[in-house]
Amino acid sequence: MLKNLFLGLIFLFSGLTFSQIPAKETKVMVRAQAKDAKFIGTSMGSARIVIKDVLSGEILAQGLTEGGTGDTELIMNKPIARNAKISTEGTAGFLASIKLTEPRLVTIEAYGPLDKKHSIAKASTQTWLIPGKDILGDGIILPISGFVVEIISPEAVTSSTISEFTFEANVIMMCGCPVTSGGMWNADQYEVNAQITNLDTQNEQELILKPNGETNRFSAKSTLEKGNYELLMYAFDPETGNSGVDKKIISID
Repeated sequence: MLKNLFLGLIFLFSGLTFSQIPAKETKVMVRAQAKDAKFIGTSMGSARIVIKDVLSGEILAQGLTEGGTGDTELIMNKPIARNAKISTEGTAGFLASIKLTEPRLVTIEAYGPLDKKHSIAKASTQTWLIPGKDILGDGIILPISGFVVEIISPEAVTSSTISEFTFEANVIMMCGCPVTSGGMWNADQYEVNAQITNLDTQNEQELILKPNGETNRFSAKSTLEKGNYELLMYAFDPETGNSGVDKKIISID
């Protein structure tokens, strides 16, 4: 009798599945932070966050970071003690709410900044999510490296009787933070160059662009003959390894 009861209990519990266990809502805050800078939020078109199961690939949550870039003093200047928070109310982030019946190993990805398509970069990490165990506060911070570099001049098609042109780039941090000489993000320590290739002759030249006094702007002058050129401009920070590139074809007639 006892043996039959015991076997019956085993059969009963073995028939239970995780799908029959009540799901627990689990909240996860995810933020994307520009390397050596602040958070990527609404002002830069946000960062896209994707949380998916490692084994099955199932997307458990996805959305955009919303909010501001955060407190400059807190993020950039104050020494960060263990467990100290660097986010404040309104700091950009994506709050996921996921119903879990069991622990799941997930990949968390961030893509951004979405407003600057040619500069979008990806960062990711993996962690276990436990049912009912929220990850809040700063949450999970994904660092995104790079600069946003945009060619300002010359224009793609230029009709001109002069041979000297201004080559100008706009360079900002991935969070949109400004780059200025002697500033928090010091333009004087960044290397900004233009590589110019004549597509007709394959002749190449390289220019060093310098801060020109305007926020985020670097420029240099050089002569060009009429023709078609590939223009590539890059920014590089030897201190942090941040880098960014923009490229376009220009025609001078």
